[in-house]
Amino acid sequence: MLPEYMGYDRTISVFSPDGRLFQVEYAKEAAKKGVTCLGIVFKDGILLATVKPLTPLMVTDSIEKISQIDDHAAAVASGLLADARVLVNQARVRAQIHKITYDEDIDIWNLSKVIADRMQISTLYAGLRPYGVIFLIGGVDKTGPHLLEVDPSGMVYEWFAHSMGRGGAIANKILSQKWKPSINERDAVALALDVISKTEKEKKENEAEIAVIRLVDRKFRKLSEEEIKKILK
Repeated sequence: MLPEYMGYDRTISVFSPDGRLFQVEYAKEAAKKGVTCLGIVFKDGILLATVKPLTPLMVTDSIEKISQIDDHAAAVASGLLADARVLVNQARVRAQIHKITYDEDIDIWNLSKVIADRMQISTLYAGLRPYGVIFLIGGVDKTGPHLLEVDPSGMVYEWFAHSMGRGGAIANKILSQKWKPSINERDAVALALDVISKTEKEKKENEAEIAVIRLVDRKFRKLSEEEIKKILK
């Protein structure tokens, strides 16, 4: 960093002369160092995928990469998973409060804004740091399937297919070439595995973690290795 900018990255609450918040930019860079995560909207639902941790002696299921928020909604995160855990818990509480208050599921945009608002608050006050995580939030509500990205600045974007993490650049090129509005669940699973194999160098189905929420029942479901193989037949 140039010397004239060094004083502006000490705290989140000071803009640089050219209007940048360096701590937010650093948080985005931290999130990009996570494993590749992706989401795909397919004809009959939504898919989220990432790679399972395969560290020797570690219990794989102890690391929650794809988190269920409600029956109809889930999130996958890239970056600092401790930050992701706290934000997911807050989203779960808000989803349940909404269901108790209005007797209906929270819609995916409002759910995403719960996380986005909390992330944006951490960019306003000295003594705080931005959350070093990027979310892809996928789900099915009364308006259909949705895939939304929430970044450390608190901004929300909606995608038909998107990837983040260390393989995000390559993955998004593949998704932009192969995604189409008519894609079905089988092709979405195959596309997710193709992206993971080309970004994380993982070749086996049991090294990918895939979850789907289908329009027909709006229920979150993680796919087992056997279910993935059955879908691909």
